[in-house]
Amino acid sequence: MKDEIVNKVEKRGIINIDLTDYAPKKIIIELDIADFLFQKLILKEKDFRTKLEKTDWEIYKDKIITLICSADCIIPMWAYMLITSVLNKNNIDVYYGKKTEIFNNIFIENIKNINTFDLRNQRIIVKGCGNIKVPEKAYMEITKKLQPIVKSLMFGEACSAVPIYKKK
Repeated sequence: MKDEIVNKVEKRGIINIDLTDYAPKKIIIELDIADFLFQKLILKEKDFRTKLEKTDWEIYKDKIITLICSADCIIPMWAYMLITSVLNKNNIDVYYGKKTEIFNNIFIENIKNINTFDLRNQRIIVKGCGNIKVPEKAYMEITKKLQPIVKSLMFGEACSAVPIYKKK
């Protein structure tokens, strides 16, 4: 066939990696400890425990909870342990920090866990855009992970890839 369409990218053996595939899959929700405090300022152990017991944790199933405290008060360390214990008992993933920070941390952890066995000595293009914002740190992490093992590393799309690294 003279007019056969040829996929030149596939023919050259280029592997495309879309970093959005490594974004957290679960919804991330910030849970403010201040909501469990007396007048959002004081932690009274008995009241704190009662509020934790009366909370409907089912609404957090299949989500990631990040603990924050918006109140300018002292929270004893055991309070974080207690909330974590309750969330663990309900099979809910829990982290400490702002939602964006946890999103980025999980993103990076997912990249660090990529199995690179099939990527050795390959030509790789890291996709440059997607339906979610990829943190800059993710591009740095994928470069650190892949550079030692790949033949070449590029950024963008096959039609306009920016060369990043080429093994000599």
